[in-house]
Amino acid sequence: MQEKFRLISKRWFALPGNVRGALLILLAAFFTAAMTALVKHIGQKFAVAEILFIRQICVLMILSPVILGNRQTVFKSTYKRVYFLRACFSTIAMFTGFTAVVHLPLAEVASISFGRTLFATLLAIVVLKETVGIRRWTGTLIGFAGVLIVVRPDSDNFNIYALMAITSAFFVASNMIILRKITQIDPPSTIMSYQAILITLVMAGPAYYYWQTPNLDELLIIVLAGTLMSITQYLTIQAFKAGEAAAIAPMEYVRLLFATALGVYFFDEVPTLWTLAGALVIIGSTFYTMHRNVVRKQKIVAPTTDE
Repeated sequence: MQEKFRLISKRWFALPGNVRGALLILLAAFFTAAMTALVKHIGQKFAVAEILFIRQICVLMILSPVILGNRQTVFKSTYKRVYFLRACFSTIAMFTGFTAVVHLPLAEVASISFGRTLFATLLAIVVLKETVGIRRWTGTLIGFAGVLIVVRPDSDNFNIYALMAITSAFFVASNMIILRKITQIDPPSTIMSYQAILITLVMAGPAYYYWQTPNLDELLIIVLAGTLMSITQYLTIQAFKAGEAAAIAPMEYVRLLFATALGVYFFDEVPTLWTLAGALVIIGSTFYTMHRNVVRKQKIVAPTTDE
């Protein structure tokens, strides 16, 4: 058995880094779609706050060996206030995102969630003072037009859950910006430990207020959803360690296909033409924005305003 495992491991690491990263992203995309389908199913009966709280307990159990094994150093950081801010952002992102999943078609939520890359570009300008030229500005604005195509906001078609999905995308992007900073300073164990404990504490109150005791089957579904979320995070980290971001990140858009298939099969959710058209615009603009980011990094001299 060990010999077979070593052989598989050898073949795996013999693959090019970008191939390994792309395969891990594809697997993460499937697990994410499956997790959202489970949340949508169980969210018909249980409050999102309770689902998130039980999910965080699962995360704490997974991380407990790391926390206990490094208890003397794991919480040492000069950026504790940033961790509190990140926990607040993550709580808002998960609460609004999961609520949107419960009430909207899976394909629509997946399409809107891709807008986080566009929000990250805007936040990088404001927070990180990155220079963005007219081409990336254009790509970003077209991407937001794609979000509007999916949501189709007007006086007769206002959807609070679509707004929640957009809010979730914004705060996920905000977390991405924070991570760019703290990953340069603190180890992953510190980052993950602070996040797990703080979000658990934040969700404890709302979970207690809305608490309904699940039966064994319902509890297993919630635990499975939480486990899949943790696995997805691990796979994503490993994917970006193995391959180049520009090469593997586009593979995540396969999640739209997974979400659509699960939505049709389990919830009879046939995506509208508006959702598909908007998703294509968002994905296309994101591809272009990523391409311009690569071009910018490859330039030896400072970028010009026609970037």
